[in-house]
Amino acid sequence: MVEKVSQAAFGKPLITNILRGHVAEAIIALALEPEWTWCSADYAGWDFERSDGLRLEVKQSAARQSWGTDKPNKPSFDVAARTGYWEGGTRWIEKPGRAAHLYVLAHHGIYDDSADHRDPSQWEFFVIPSGSLPDIKRISLKTVQGLAPAVNIAELAKVVGNIAGGITLPAIE
Repeated sequence: MVEKVSQAAFGKPLITNILRGHVAEAIIALALEPEWTWCSADYAGWDFERSDGLRLEVKQSAARQSWGTDKPNKPSFDVAARTGYWEGGTRWIEKPGRAAHLYVLAHHGIYDDSADHRDPSQWEFFVIPSGSLPDIKRISLKTVQGLAPAVNIAELAKVVGNIAGGITLPAIE
């Protein structure tokens, strides 16, 4: 039964808004683990964490949407500062701002029938320190492209490592 459900859901190219965020995170996990731990969950304040406490948030956007239109979706990413975050998914910590130190903005730009969100080679990634993001709620792909170059899945871990190396964590109070 499980195989039948899996085949029905994933046995063909995947274009679904419901699962796209999880798929993008899983692809990024392939590139970043074991140095980074994938800790995403409902209401998590960030998606990956490194042993030194550095936190990384993933945001994604795609040209092709499951609800279908006659033209590609205009890509943008939710980078809004929050009023706080859930620690471990159970305890609210009131701390305004962005909880992650680093963002990976993942864009799937394929719109034609070859689009498959499961294919890592169809994604491009932009790695941006939180402090370099403008104080806005949504950021367009065009603005993102002005902040960071696109990298592919093979380059992602190296770029994340290089940018993370330049981030200094605040001293523990």
